[in-house]
This record gives sequence, structure tokens and C-alpha cells, in this order.
Amino acid sequence: MSLRKIALVIAGTMVLAACTPTTEPEAPGDGREPVGGQDGGLVTQPLPDDGSFVDGQPVGGGVGLGEGDEAGLVGHTIIYFDFDSAAIRPEYAESVAAHAANLVENPGIVIRLEGHTDERGSREYNIGLGERRAQAVRQALMLQGVSASQLSTVSYGEERPAITGEDEEAWAMNRRVEIVYLR
Repeated sequence: MSLRKIALVIAGTMVLAACTPTTEPEAPGDGREPVGGQDGGLVTQPLPDDGSFVDGQPVGGGVGLGEGDEAGLVGHTIIYFDFDSAAIRPEYAESVAAHAANLVENPGIVIRLEGHTDERGSREYNIGLGERRAQAVRQALMLQGVSASQLSTVSYGEERPAITGEDEEAWAMNRRVEIVYLR
């Protein structure tokens, strides 16, 4: 890994470690997800052994990814979030930094950040929360030098669950931002 990439990873880690949630809790019983992390420690889905795709999105060696370190993009194409939170978890700092380094080195690449929530909370609240999550990842990438023209965001709220179910495992898998490489 080049010195520049290492510096980007370190800088990104420091920036993400300083992030704090920006949402204000509302009154109990208002239909929102409760504040706090109660997801039982579930943080990621396993990647396929061949390293080619997760949920139809390229992981290693996909669109715009180079050889060597970049081809693995140690990171995830999915970043999971805590309950009612738009703060990026510290374990995703390296992943965000790897995506940022790839985007900085390949300015022709464009990605879409798709924000999702679990089914709890009102439809309107969940659209807003999904947008805050996508914007948090966007801001983290831009702080590491990614051009705003390479990034777009969309919130699907609760409308596109990764898995169905009414338990903490299903809810944890649905609280996410998917990084979709477009070109």
C-alpha cells in the first residue's frame, strides 16, 4: 500500500472516530426507532468466497477497481448502522477509506449511496433517517478527497428490506447504506 493510501486510511479513521450522532431523540412512544445500539453485535454480512458480488454489487475486481490492494477493497459494499443512528461505526473506517482512495484515484467512477432503515418508525421518519445515513457516508468520503460529482444519495427508508422478519437480526441487516458503483 502506498504512503498516500496509508495516510488517507489514518486520516479517515481519525475523522470517523470523531463523528457523533446528530439526531435528537424525540418523546417516547412517537413511533421512531429507540435511540441506542441494541443490535446484538451484528455488523456485516459475509462476502462470497469468490469475492465477486454481494447483493448484485461488485466487491473485488468490479467496475473501476484496479489490481493489487484496490482489487480487494477490504471494505464492504454495505455499511451497517446502530438503532436510530446515522453515525458510521468505527469498524467501517477502513472500508470507507478504501472506497475513498479508489474514488480519488479513479475520478471517472461514480457511486450511489443508498440509505435504508428497518421497518420500525413512520415512513416519513425512516426516509429521513435513510437520507441522514447516506449523507453521513457521503460526507466521510468527501472529507477524504472524493469529489461531490462522483457521489449521489438516495433514501429508500424501509421500502427495500435486505431481509424480512420482525426480530433484531432482521432489523440489524436492514439498517444500512449500500455503496453501488455505477461506472
